[in-house]
Amino acid sequence: MLKLMRAPSKYVQGKDALLELYDHVNDLGKSFLFICSKSGFKAAKPKIEKSFDGKDAKIMFEVFGGISSTGEIAKMQKIAKDNHIDVICAIGGGSAIDTAKATAYYEKLPVVIIPTVCATDAPCTGLSVIYHDDGTFSNYIFYPKNPDAVIVDSSIIVNAPVRFLTAGMGDALGTYFEARMCLKTNSPSLENGGITKSAMALCELCYDTLLENGYKAKKAAEQKVLTPAVEAIIEANTYLSGVGADNGGLATSHSVYNGFTALEECEKTMHGELVAFGTLAQLVLENAPMEEVEEVMDFCVSVGLPVTLAEVGVTDKTRVMTAAEKACAPGESIHNMLGDVTPEQLYHAILAADAIGMEYLGK
Repeated sequence: MLKLMRAPSKYVQGKDALLELYDHVNDLGKSFLFICSKSGFKAAKPKIEKSFDGKDAKIMFEVFGGISSTGEIAKMQKIAKDNHIDVICAIGGGSAIDTAKATAYYEKLPVVIIPTVCATDAPCTGLSVIYHDDGTFSNYIFYPKNPDAVIVDSSIIVNAPVRFLTAGMGDALGTYFEARMCLKTNSPSLENGGITKSAMALCELCYDTLLENGYKAKKAAEQKVLTPAVEAIIEANTYLSGVGADNGGLATSHSVYNGFTALEECEKTMHGELVAFGTLAQLVLENAPMEEVEEVMDFCVSVGLPVTLAEVGVTDKTRVMTAAEKACAPGESIHNMLGDVTPEQLYHAILAADAIGMEYLGK
């Protein structure tokens, strides 16, 4: 298996970055379609219009339907065709980003990602999750390249609800531990290649950045103020985690998330919150040193990530086996674990992680 490394062609981050958007994307084309979430449209449109003011370029804004569905993508494709669009842009969270990526892919156009929250590492990755129009899962699309540009306006991110920032830290938390396991088992990355030293360096830096800056960033974000710690966490959640996961691979943390989506009681639990708890379950499966488990537990509690089943919404522990079975379905990334994992083994690990978490919290 050949080693490979992929990343966005350009990554820009900082206060009021959108005021310089035109300067960073004008080489891609002359007409731009911005596919927006409702909140993203409100937060980003004034800065984008100011950036493009007086420039030789056409911009259009379309608020999408809320999920990255096949119908919504077809709708955006038609708008792009009818208006002779050169560049597709996303403004918002994961669903807006996935819709824009798919639209650009099918129309063979460049794509620019403008996240307005950093709850996941979707902005930098080369894949999308696609749903049917009724909201049920359809398929993943793995793209031949990563986004052409990712522009992160930190002043918009820091004004989003703090829970998004914290959830992004949870998603980023799994990056190093999942990549470490894929390297150990010689499993392929999400790009279906071997893991480079560069990828592992990014994954380790992601974890170190979380430990060093997570608590400080959350406290600053609660006050809606931009500090070096907030900037560091935005980069960890968005770039280090995204490029790290793409090129490092997944294991138990994300399979636990996929498994728990089968439980109705977890519908309001965010992706990154479940990934964080899944990371604790993975450490139990690995029989990791207690010092490492405690370090991860310390971090989670310090920033408000869950360490118990109750915190992710599960109060009836008999329901955990249902999640474990789904998490171990064929094709799930948990099968990248050393020696593989059965539903029963994962069930036991989840209950053990929950017990450690309850003791930690004094419950």
